[in-house]
Amino acid sequence: MHRRTLLATAIAALATAALPVAADTAWPERPVRILVSFPPGGSSDLVARLLSEKLSAQLGQQFVVENKPGAAGTVAASALQQAAPDGYTLMLSNLTPFNVAPIRFPDTPYDPIDDFDHITYVGTVHLGLFAAPSVDTADLAAFVEKAKAEPGFYEYGSSGVGSWGHIIAEQFQAETGAELFHIPYKGSGPMRLDFMSGVVPMIFDAVPQNLPAVQDGSAIPLAVSAPARIASLPEVPTFVEAGYDIVAENWLGVSAPAGVADEIKAKLDTALTAAMEMDDVKAQFDTWGLIREPKTSDEFSAYVADQLTKWTPLVTAASQ
Repeated sequence: MHRRTLLATAIAALATAALPVAADTAWPERPVRILVSFPPGGSSDLVARLLSEKLSAQLGQQFVVENKPGAAGTVAASALQQAAPDGYTLMLSNLTPFNVAPIRFPDTPYDPIDDFDHITYVGTVHLGLFAAPSVDTADLAAFVEKAKAEPGFYEYGSSGVGSWGHIIAEQFQAETGAELFHIPYKGSGPMRLDFMSGVVPMIFDAVPQNLPAVQDGSAIPLAVSAPARIASLPEVPTFVEAGYDIVAENWLGVSAPAGVADEIKAKLDTALTAAMEMDDVKAQFDTWGLIREPKTSDEFSAYVADQLTKWTPLVTAASQ
């Protein structure tokens, strides 16, 4: 009987060892980093800080925003790819490092689909062309005529070489025949500081962070890249209305290195979804002009792949 008991115990132990080990659903047990691929002040940074506050309150650990700008977002994305897939390094992912940089820079050291788990879709913001009052233009048509009359005279800022602002500016020049002079920055924050101080008179930039400047009259919105007019700038026409085939959106989401346990991804997605349903978060998203459209994790991953396909011809054309 004693030998039978020992044998049964040994068999049970071996069987248990053969079973997959479930992820530690106590996650998070220490602070979690949320990487942002731009300096403070841009739409990615604003959204990351709002959501990190909500996640910290819900999950009982600090979610700390860490800005890692540079190289069209690839600095942050590369750091994410190289991090352990344990749920303690996340990224407020966006269009540029996942759908623009890998096309523009063939030596980008990661695969934007296979090397990441794209967990939660946050929403979409659109781009605007903003002019300083000193440009003295009544509307987009008037600016195009001025720019065509003085090739290279008007400078514009973007959040970096290969950023969506840069790509759309190249498309804008190709479609209008206007020739502008590009001044690239390391993110929207420093670009807007120069814009507000009069160093650069035009910017192609996401709408949310420029709304205060629009309201106080220091930025004149000439057009937005949405397919239809947006609620946060209802009086501003789209590029399409002006006769140009320019429609672009910058998606925002939360992504992780590939291989994070399903239990952790599910817990994070549930917490993020709950946060984005809070009245104050929805109100802030509305104020920023961030358009929320719920997607499952699978739908979000498919969306990132689809956007890569859609941006390929635009990025390729801008790179020539």
